[in-house]
Amino acid sequence: MMLKPSIDTLLDKVNSKYSLVILSSKRAHEIEEGAYPTKEEFKSVKPVLKALEEIEEGKVIVHPNPEEKRAYARMEEERRQREFEEEQEKLQKQVQEEQGNI
Repeated sequence: MMLKPSIDTLLDKVNSKYSLVILSSKRAHEIEEGAYPTKEEFKSVKPVLKALEEIEEGKVIVHPNPEEKRAYARMEEERRQREFEEEQEKLQKQVQEEQGNI
């Protein structure tokens, strides 16, 4: 049984139980994948409870415009992909230059 944070205080931060479940689940996955935490020390050990603590403090919220958030995430992924491809091209050029000098 979960006592802290209480469902009542969490529902003051999020407008529905459904939104609370989705938000805490997504944040817990982010924490498991190594996302930077929004607080220094947690009372809990499990990622879901850490997410709920962050929600209780108001540090994790439901994005007001989910479509905008998805578009931003897509842009970020495309940017990372371009950077990766540019790095690969640099490495290939460097290898070709080194092979030409041998």
